[in-house]
Formats: sequence, structure tokens, C-alpha cells
Amino acid sequence: MTAENHRMYRSSPPGALTTTRRARAGAALALSAVLLTLSACGGGAAPVSGGATATGDAGGDKQDAPLEVSIMTLTPSTPPAADDNVLKREIEKRTNTKLTINWISNNAYEEKLNITLASGQIPDLTVIKDPFGTTFRTLVRQGAFWDITPYIKDYPNLQQGIPEVAWELTKQEDGRNYGIPRGRDAGDVSFLILRKDWLDQLGLKPPTTTDELYEVLKAFKEQDPDGNGKDDTFGLSVPFDSLSGAFQQIFTGVTGSWKLEDNKLVYAPFLPETRQSLEYLAKLYKEKLLPEDQLVLKLSQARDYYKGNRAGGVIDKTGTGPNVFAPELKKIVPSYKQSDFYPLVSMNGYVQKGTGFDGILAIPKTVPEEKLKGILKLVDAWLSPEVSAVQRFGLEGVHHTVQNGVKVVDPEKLRADNASDFNQIVNSIDPALESPPANDELKAFNEQKQQVQAERAKISRPDVGVGLYSETAQKVLPDLEKRIADLKAKIVIGREPLSAWDDFVAKTQSEPQFIKMTEEITNAYLKRSGK
Repeated sequence: MTAENHRMYRSSPPGALTTTRRARAGAALALSAVLLTLSACGGGAAPVSGGATATGDAGGDKQDAPLEVSIMTLTPSTPPAADDNVLKREIEKRTNTKLTINWISNNAYEEKLNITLASGQIPDLTVIKDPFGTTFRTLVRQGAFWDITPYIKDYPNLQQGIPEVAWELTKQEDGRNYGIPRGRDAGDVSFLILRKDWLDQLGLKPPTTTDELYEVLKAFKEQDPDGNGKDDTFGLSVPFDSLSGAFQQIFTGVTGSWKLEDNKLVYAPFLPETRQSLEYLAKLYKEKLLPEDQLVLKLSQARDYYKGNRAGGVIDKTGTGPNVFAPELKKIVPSYKQSDFYPLVSMNGYVQKGTGFDGILAIPKTVPEEKLKGILKLVDAWLSPEVSAVQRFGLEGVHHTVQNGVKVVDPEKLRADNASDFNQIVNSIDPALESPPANDELKAFNEQKQQVQAERAKISRPDVGVGLYSETAQKVLPDLEKRIADLKAKIVIGREPLSAWDDFVAKTQSEPQFIKMTEEITNAYLKRSGK
């Protein structure tokens, strides 16, 4: 994806919502006064010494006292890494810090974040999952978080370990960065993944169209792919917001919320193909190809269906296969191979392009400038190959051995010590951290992943709405997206007819605020494009 200009607009699929987003606009205004007061007095804090070494080594001519840093982040693990976790202690040692990490369940993070922001007691490093949401935007404008733009150049690993596109796409409308992107592989996007062993068992080929996918999911439900003689399997296990957002994109062929048509941007949820996606999902649900508890399904629960040998497909990143899914599933199905976690290249000729980040790490203005620099130094050192290798490979003799110069990891021991949890704080995409697979099974998995990503790169479509800002959208979208999500859910489970969607779209499209929002987004796009 090419670099964007200064203005930012949320890039998440319209289905990717939480129940708390509706209250954000009002909450942001109420929080502003509190945080402004806090930021005004933040400079009075005592100077902080200590901090990370640029080499990721605790040594040096003179060792300062460890820098104390509080962190709030999310985790899909239960339980998360303990305070005395061996990998945490090693990271602290190598960065000369003392980390107090508040791990919050992924399912409850947004709600907890809003409570934390309202309290004014914001940790030194706080994960903001949606840096383009109304609440964070408002607080940034009110001066509640540090603008780190002038400092980035002083910390080389912040640029080497995080994709350049991520820095561009996380800028606010003033062209400034108010957080460190949590780097992710821009080629490893969340998309449809199926059980290859189930496909083989039933004599099916990987589907390339939604019609073919329906037949596969139906077979996963009806043809006993696990061979236990019981009617206990189904097709696809995905939280509803991700499910509806993904299939809207598949049917419309649009990544994000906006489609370019004749030099104008059209709101993708209101395209005719979105209606087709709802009809498709309603059919899947009615025929029990989706779980019965679809509307209340959380991410961890959705993954559990797959890990429990009940669901034949998920929507997730390819890289989650070995650590998140395979360990538990292999206990039930010993013959399961890593490459049976089979990512589809595309669906209906569509696959999205990644943005290179998953939220940001924001630093509140209550942190004095000296400590800000220490925190940036911490993240810079953490992104170095020496320190990032700790969470990637663990400790020699404990989590990995070195054979012929190659680190051979024990995935089970890494998982037991919550190694992947630390990716939710700092995650380097430096190729130097890649290690040859430990066995033939992982080698086949990696080759499959690389081949899929290479094929996706030829056809993947970026989000043209990323980088665009509309003041009206900030007012209109939170409630509009909540209404869209609610109605989608009711239609898919059969509580509302498709005609209710038609009525909703027709009414909303004629509203002055919606029309104004569309015009502003289009103008922002044309300005950015120089048209």
C-alpha cells in the first residue's frame, strides 16, 4: 500500500464493532475536561531516570535504576502471563525496566479501556485498538496524549521493526503520530481458513466462490468429516461482527467502508451486494452451518469450536495456526498437521490488503517528557532482534536449543510461558527474526503460508478510505454503525426480513447528514489524490 497523506479515517470493516462504541462520542466530551486537567499537571511529576539500552543489553558503563513503566494491553490467553513470568523478567533485564502489565481479556478490552480513560489514571503505555474512533480523536485534540512525531527519528528500531505503511496509516488528521503502531505483517490478513484434512476426508477441493464455499460448509455439517458417527460438526466459527464484515467485503469486493465509483466514494454497507451477503449468511444460519450461539460468540469461544474439532473453518490470520490452534487440536486429532490450517487465497476473486498495524501504543501527557523518551527507548530496544528474540524463541535451554546454528523451539514450552502474549505489546516484523522451521511439518506450513501470501499480493485490494477524514462522519458513524450491526444481526438470525434492510438503506441515504458525510469523504479523497 502506498503512503497516505495526513488525514486519517477508520479502516476497520463496518461489521467490526463493539457494543461500547455507541457511547464513545458522548463519553469523549465528558472525558476531555478530566484529561486536560491531568495533562496540564503532568509536567510536575518527578524526573525519571533509567531505561532501556539501545543494544538490548542490560550492561553498559553505568547501569541506571530500572525505568518503571505501566502497560495496559489485551490478551486472548487464559490465564495471561504472570508478573513473575520468565520471559517478562528477561525482557525487563535486557531493557533495564520494571514493567507492570495489566492484561485484559480481548473480549472485555474496549469496555475496560473506556473506563480507564474516564478515570484519568491512564497507564504509561496503553493499547488503543481503534486510533480513529471518536473517543481517541477527541482526546488527542484536547492534548491528552503525546505527539511522538518529533521523537521517532531518534529511535531507529521504531522504523526498522514497524512497517512504514503503519506509521503513515496511523496519523491523525493533523498529520501527526500520537502512538506507536503495533506492527503486523501487512501480508498476513484475517481471512477464511478451512480444515484441509476435512476437505480431503470428504473429497472436496478448496472453494474459490461463495457458492462453492456454501457446499463445503454444508458438507462439514452433514457428512461427518471427523468420522465419529455423530452430528456434532458445523461449517464456520467466527464472532458475528467479524463474520458480517468479512462477508460484506467478499460480496462487495471492497476493503473497508468506501468504494470508489466515478471519482466519488460510495458507502460500501449500502451497496446492493451487502444485501446479498446478508441473504447468504441468513441461509448459513438457518441451515445450522454457523453455531447456534452466533450472536454472543466471542473470539476465544469461536476459536474453541475449531480447536475442539467441531468447526471446519474460521476467519483468522494464517500465522496463528501453529501457536493458537494446533496445540489443542492435536491432542484430539493426533493426525492433524500444521498445514491442515489451510488459508484460502481469495473468495469471489477478492482478498483485502493489510495495513501493517493492529492498534497503537499511546502515551498520556501525564507522563513527563523525560519519561516519554525513556518509554520510547524501551520500545526501541524491545524491537531490536536481541530482545524481540526473547518472545519469539524464548530462552536457550528452556524454550529452544541451537542446532547447527539454528534455534529449534519447543512450541509447547513457549505457549506454556505465554510467549505470544507479549506480541500484544511489541511485535517486530524484522525479517532477521525469522528462523528456519524446526521440523518438516512446520516447513510445509511455512511454504504454504508464503505461497498464499504471494498469490494474495497479486490481487489484494487496499482500503481507499484509509487516510480520509470527515468531521460529519465522526458525528454520524458511531450511531450509524451500531444500527447497521444491530439490523444485520437480526436479519441473519431471522428476526427481521430482508425488506427491513431495504427500508433502512433507503431512509438513511436520503438523510442530510449522511449525504454531507459522503461529500466530505469524497472531497478528502480527491484532495489527497490531487484531483
